[in-house]
Amino acid sequence: MSKTDHFVSERQAFILSELETKGRVIAQELAQTFNTSEDTIRRDLREMAARGECERVYGGALKTTGVTTPLQTRLTEKTDRKAVLGQKVVSLLEEGMVVFIDAGSTNLAIARQIPQNFRLTAVTNTPVIAAELAAKPGVDLIVIGGKVDANVGAAIDASALRQLEKVRPDLCILGACGVTLENGLAADIYEDAVFKRLACEASNRALTAVTREKLGLKAAFHVCDLDNSLSLIMEQQTDQAFRQALTARGVDIHITGSSSPEQLVSIS
Repeated sequence: MSKTDHFVSERQAFILSELETKGRVIAQELAQTFNTSEDTIRRDLREMAARGECERVYGGALKTTGVTTPLQTRLTEKTDRKAVLGQKVVSLLEEGMVVFIDAGSTNLAIARQIPQNFRLTAVTNTPVIAAELAAKPGVDLIVIGGKVDANVGAAIDASALRQLEKVRPDLCILGACGVTLENGLAADIYEDAVFKRLACEASNRALTAVTREKLGLKAAFHVCDLDNSLSLIMEQQTDQAFRQALTARGVDIHITGSSSPEQLVSIS
């Protein structure tokens, strides 16, 4: 084995380890880790995908198993960026709304940004989000219960579905495992996707906040289309072409740090 082959093998072993731990990798981050070009990383990912070790997606690669990264792991990732997304979402909420908050680490960041005395009725199936909201005097909290899925971090079983059927929120704040132009919002786990779809159907409007790594990322099970029924909160660094494609489909887009829409008229 040549020295070059050794370095390639070492990089790809690290990438495989990251995929096993996190479920996905970002080419830009890997290039920084190895002090190499993104082209080199993309070549690694192509070789690994050809061996069935990963699925290449926009900006990186995804673990091939179709199992979502556990919520407890995701809670420690990109916390500062998720907090900024959370601030943007909260700035769009209106007092007195009934809001369903779906499972997800970014959605936990949203819950944390809600002011203590902001008047809101919040419904959630996620214990860690419920615990955050329970400490806020202005929030009337409704918890949907059932068996908690360890990976999703939320109740998504038949009991939870029956409870959700009786709720009619003004707004559904969705979590998403991936967002593609072809398939819209999607989830890695079938039961989670079913729950999310019902939450969308029960609500007047849907909103999701996503870190840029999820744009172009495929997930196995469809949740909702990208159309004018959806509001999407994105980071400033989001690919401009992707944003333009979303706008062409009528998606209401909000960018962190921006006070001027690309914005919806009302989410109530």
